[in-house]
Amino acid sequence: MGRFVKTMSSHRKGGEVSRTRGPGVAHEQRRGELVAAVLAITAAKGVAAATLSAVAGRAGVSPGRVQHYFPTREDMLSAAFEQVNAERSARIAAALGGDPETAPAREVLTVVLTELVPHDEATRAHLQFRQSFTSLALHHGAVADGLRERYHDLHHRQLADLVRRDQAAGMIDAEQDPVAVSTRLAALAEGLAYYVLIGVTEPDAARAQLLDAVAALYRPR
Repeated sequence: MGRFVKTMSSHRKGGEVSRTRGPGVAHEQRRGELVAAVLAITAAKGVAAATLSAVAGRAGVSPGRVQHYFPTREDMLSAAFEQVNAERSARIAAALGGDPETAPAREVLTVVLTELVPHDEATRAHLQFRQSFTSLALHHGAVADGLRERYHDLHHRQLADLVRRDQAAGMIDAEQDPVAVSTRLAALAEGLAYYVLIGVTEPDAARAQLLDAVAALYRPR
């Protein structure tokens, strides 16, 4: 979720931050190291193991130091979620070879959806974290609120805008509801991702199902 191409986490103020000398660079570097520790722990043992003390031990700092950057465990996990989203956005941009705003809508839709399914070690680790983080929404109201906003943006604007673009081009039937289509495709992708992660479905089979679902949306050429 989030922008298809997101070049920075939400805590950064601009593209020049990482290239500026001074205390800000050290702060961002340490923060990044802590987020990396979170992702390493969750990849090996799951989100439940990513406590403030465990992250401190992994990063070689005191628990108080972790709390300096992340006052609560939810803050820490949310930062890791932002990092996972940013890395996914970078993969999407690389796969498209440029700006999603100018790439063909069908190509963007296909890449965005298939990037939600694990297909190598890196995407498996990231999607394991993503799936685990979203499960926190079942018991944490603040996490649920944030995810609802992200899903609304994904369904109503990001994916739906791609459908609308090809409806305007006459490639998708005009009577199709873009939001309903987007919600259905995103739910299929995330459900298949879970199946791949627990070994119910193979990655290639999941990808094929997504490609079939996208193809079914379009008028025959």
